[in-house]
Amino acid sequence: MASEDRFLGKQVKYPQHYAPEMLVAVPRYLNREQYELKEKALPFVGVDVWHAYELSFLTEKGLPVTGVLKLVYPSDNPSLVESKSLKLYLNSFNMDRFGTTKQEGIKIVLNNIQSDLNQLLETNVELSFHQEESNNCCYDFDDYKVLENMPEAESTSFDQYTEDPELLSSSGVSGIKVATHLLRSNCKITHQPDWGSAYIYLRSHNSPDKTSLLKYLVSIRNENHFHEEICEMIYKRLWDKFNPEELMVSCIYTRRGGIDICPVRSSHKHLLPKHLSNSKLLSHKLLRQ
Repeated sequence: MASEDRFLGKQVKYPQHYAPEMLVAVPRYLNREQYELKEKALPFVGVDVWHAYELSFLTEKGLPVTGVLKLVYPSDNPSLVESKSLKLYLNSFNMDRFGTTKQEGIKIVLNNIQSDLNQLLETNVELSFHQEESNNCCYDFDDYKVLENMPEAESTSFDQYTEDPELLSSSGVSGIKVATHLLRSNCKITHQPDWGSAYIYLRSHNSPDKTSLLKYLVSIRNENHFHEEICEMIYKRLWDKFNPEELMVSCIYTRRGGIDICPVRSSHKHLLPKHLSNSKLLSHKLLRQ
């Protein structure tokens, strides 16, 4: 297993032919240990959803085929795939030839990708390839209230930009369904900024005060983690503080290098966003994608 910083922050020549050796797996336990997330007793189920907007290859006659690849794999496997390695790997298909027809080529390429990722990640990766937008794009987050749109948000002082769970306080209400488009963290290796949205559903006898939750989410601004790690950190802080009956956290990150990463963690399987987590559907693009 190659190091997680094998490619990040470095100039790398793009492969000109199919190159599964470019893929790098990052063990999940490396980050989970500091939040006391135990691999055998995780307090969540979840998936990592990836959209790769630049997958392309050639047919045997040289006709380019291009589209959007959607990948979904579970969060209880040993590793995640490092994003730049996936970008380099997917680009290795660009100038290679597969299939006498477009459909035959798509089948060959998807079989290769699924087999390579299944082996790398030691799990079953679900995937689909989309060559045009659906007229009926699905949306999972209609009724989430955006925290920064609260009247009190502009009158609140924000001065903590390193993750601080002590900012969280209780409201006494039974549940919340909220979002923010202010999510910002930094790449674990390069420290380049990552932008995104967070969607949080929590049901508890003692839910977070919304202003305190916004202050907490803003405090992530200078944290250095991968996207999946940020999602699990938010989930664990809320889980520990409020002992919820139900909890779901979705982090929808802005695409970089033609790829976006959308990790989801929830206390129960039925809380997973049904369209986003469905590998066969392209759901409606959100603001930060």
